[in-house]
Amino acid sequence: MDTIKLREDYIKLGQALKAAGLVESGVDAKYAIEDGLVSVNGEVAYQRGKKLVDGDVVTYQGETIRIIK
Repeated sequence: MDTIKLREDYIKLGQALKAAGLVESGVDAKYAIEDGLVSVNGEVAYQRGKKLVDGDVVTYQGETIRIIK
């Protein structure tokens, strides 16, 4: 499980996917999220701008990342 350390209070879902290297661009993140391929804390997320905070867990294509403060 990879981690992303927050610099601020939150990171948006699309940015987190890109920062973790799970997608190559914001456009790739947009389509993955719109297609229902990304889950946050076990629930499918459809909002690219969803705010992720400390403790959130994102799963995409078998890869998992945890958001830490």
